[in-house]
Amino acid sequence: MSWFPRSRRRRGRAPAEGSELPAHIALIRQKALQGHVLEQVQWGDILLSGRYQPRDPAGARQWFAIAAGAGYAPAHNMLGRCHHFGWGCPKDLAQAAVSYETAASLGDLWGCYNLGILAMRGLGIPRDLPRAFALFRSSAERGHAKSMNLVGRFTEEGWCTARDPAAALSWYRCSAEGGDYRGQHNYATALLAAGAHEEALDWWSRAVEDATSDVLLAMDRVLHTLDGEQARHILVRVRARLASMGITNPDQPAVTDRACA
Repeated sequence: MSWFPRSRRRRGRAPAEGSELPAHIALIRQKALQGHVLEQVQWGDILLSGRYQPRDPAGARQWFAIAAGAGYAPAHNMLGRCHHFGWGCPKDLAQAAVSYETAASLGDLWGCYNLGILAMRGLGIPRDLPRAFALFRSSAERGHAKSMNLVGRFTEEGWCTARDPAAALSWYRCSAEGGDYRGQHNYATALLAAGAHEEALDWWSRAVEDATSDVLLAMDRVLHTLDGEQARHILVRVRARLASMGITNPDQPAVTDRACA
């Protein structure tokens, strides 16, 4: 979860500590200091990103803890992220699960999704696919795009539910339209299989900017087999992003053409 677009977090350097903040960021900091929980989480995310201040994971975690102490669900989710990835504290997947559980119990969609990821993979808690599916379904039905993608995957594969390719395609479409790059990739893959070549390429084009390396490699595997200028143009963009990640030989077989989580 981030309060700022991925692309904005990637670019630019943080100003020196003590530099004047942009007015809208200074306002977030001021409101955080005044006790507003939303801005406390936003300011913590700014400290994590290093976009406007020198990166300070420990300071970010402190702000998340303050807002969590006030019962703010997204703050519990961000505390879980800190424990999950070792941001400002030792990595502790069991504690991450506790924080995600609290966030989910308070209605936070990201907390529900992140707890589902741990349950699906058996990280910090026992592997429990039925519980993971229930968590993803709960957040998907409330509009969470990444959870929609995973409901699509469970439904496509028949994990913990009846296999239903048509329903899976619908979930992938909703996820793609909601902006999730994994949903966009999975929807494109399904569209290509159904013969909707141009529509599939359009969704792959949308997915390139934010996709992670595993999704980019899966895209590469499909795109380099396709003819046409548009497919070649997207493939160039995919390989440029992979090269920026230090992956210069993408012709290795991907584990799957479907991107799970």
